[in-house]
Amino acid sequence: MGSSRWKIAVAVLFVVECSLLSVGADEHEHTYVDKEEVVLWMNTVGPYHNRQETYKYFSLPFCVGTKKTISHYHETLGEALQGVELEFSGLDIKFKDEVLQTSYCDIELDKAKRDAFVYAINNHYWYQMYIDDLPIWGIVGEADENGEDHYLWTYKKLEIGFNGNRIVDVNLTSEGKVKLVPNTRIAMSYSVKWKKSDVKFEDRFDKYLDPSFFQHRIHWFSIFNSFMMVIFLVGLVSMILMRTLRKDYARYSKEEEMDDMDRDLGDEYGWKQVHGDVFRPSSHPMLFSSLIGSGCQIFSVSFIVIIVAMIEDLYTERGSMLSTAIFVYAATSPVNGYFGGSLYAKQGGRRWIKQMFIGAFLIPAMVCGTAFFINFIAMYYHASRAIPFGTMVAVCCICFFVILPLNLVGTILGRNLSGQPNFPCRVNAVPRPIPEKKWFMEPAVIVCLGGILPFGSIFIEMYFIFTSFWAYKIYYVYGFMMLVLVILCIVTVCVTIVCTYFLLNAEDYRWQWTSFLSAASTAVYVYMYSFYYYFFKTKMYGLFQTSFYFGYMAVFSTSLGIMCGAVGYVGTSAFVRKIYTNVKID
Repeated sequence: MGSSRWKIAVAVLFVVECSLLSVGADEHEHTYVDKEEVVLWMNTVGPYHNRQETYKYFSLPFCVGTKKTISHYHETLGEALQGVELEFSGLDIKFKDEVLQTSYCDIELDKAKRDAFVYAINNHYWYQMYIDDLPIWGIVGEADENGEDHYLWTYKKLEIGFNGNRIVDVNLTSEGKVKLVPNTRIAMSYSVKWKKSDVKFEDRFDKYLDPSFFQHRIHWFSIFNSFMMVIFLVGLVSMILMRTLRKDYARYSKEEEMDDMDRDLGDEYGWKQVHGDVFRPSSHPMLFSSLIGSGCQIFSVSFIVIIVAMIEDLYTERGSMLSTAIFVYAATSPVNGYFGGSLYAKQGGRRWIKQMFIGAFLIPAMVCGTAFFINFIAMYYHASRAIPFGTMVAVCCICFFVILPLNLVGTILGRNLSGQPNFPCRVNAVPRPIPEKKWFMEPAVIVCLGGILPFGSIFIEMYFIFTSFWAYKIYYVYGFMMLVLVILCIVTVCVTIVCTYFLLNAEDYRWQWTSFLSAASTAVYVYMYSFYYYFFKTKMYGLFQTSFYFGYMAVFSTSLGIMCGAVGYVGTSAFVRKIYTNVKID
């Protein structure tokens, strides 16, 4: 019975892997022979300033060409989740076969259709098409200076570049401006011109990149600035802690040499005094362990996906980045179970199955809950971002048949391999009372201030990431992102170690949640920055786009905070264990 379950789980994982990693459009080979059919897919149409508010191209009253319709099916999970709605244009295009201006259909423009086009033109609607996986953009129409007369572009002039038997370049010119007048007939036309190109097939996406934006001197300067801050911070932490700890060890060694009377009369203070409580289990250990496990998994996913993106050009395939992230998240579920389960076992937790369920579904529930809420708005708007029911079922199957079993494997391994509480100090039976301290040493104050420096090391990179996602830029400098991730981790660990040292020196042993939350507070500053970006760097409007923006920015910020919190706790835990291992305890 057990072996059959494992075979089923492995089979499901294999199917999910195949479905997630299958990439490409319907033209899988990207090679053609002369006169072979080339498909022009119409994707979506929507307002320019609201990138995520997209609708099916034929939701506007455009007409379809006369060629027989070809159905398109979502080939990746990421493609379906990102609202890709490819529909056949009906245009007859053949490889290297030029087409002079030809009318392919007529629009019978009644008042309702005219109003739809006028609304689209007033809201700066533009559409996206694909030829051989290469995106093309065009604008629906334009209004005159007074905004009284509106004009529709009726002539699609396609110029396709080829190198050998491959398509390497596509350009669209919109012409044929026709005034929108009710109860008239508008003829839609197209032409195709083929030209030989020297562009290599591997380099055909370079025209869509923007090196002047992503490789600007400000970007390089921000990386250099963050790197110098890391060197300064690491040096400062090393100098302060090493000198301070050396004095602490000397003082504690001197106290060891005193007799009992002198020691009682001495002024005892500092982090040594809480040695009997510093390894006491944290409050709410189940939630804490689940957060640490989830944070470790998010870090693993971020690291692996960035490595894959540095090696492979994921931006060349529709939905490939999201598909890769989902697959890697599912595959790294044992990391979540291992770290969460071992920490929960060390803290004496007994309801490990409940902890495993919380850890497995913490992030998926947050993401799916947000997506479910936004999906209602997308359905109300009839937007292409509305997630199909079949895709929802596929995501649920991944959660229950892939993530949960792998998380269980990690939890069992974590509990058995590193679940023993081998602390360097015994935990007292009775908790030590926490003395009063100055206001700036309170955990709440430390938590609020802890995220400033980590945010300062990444906020320039946040601008580039936000611009690539919420505007029309393709992010491709993943080497920068890897450097920023490393810098963020180093800064986070240094800050949480300093915060924890000051807290323990004030004889407050509640360092677990403090170290986690002081690093996780970076998320608050990132979310605050997203408000600034929305109001001052974009021109977004409307309920759907606003809810989409702030909903998924909340998911992104929370995930980043959980990752930073886990990294901060892991580094601080190693520091605390180290200092209490090196001091003599009676």
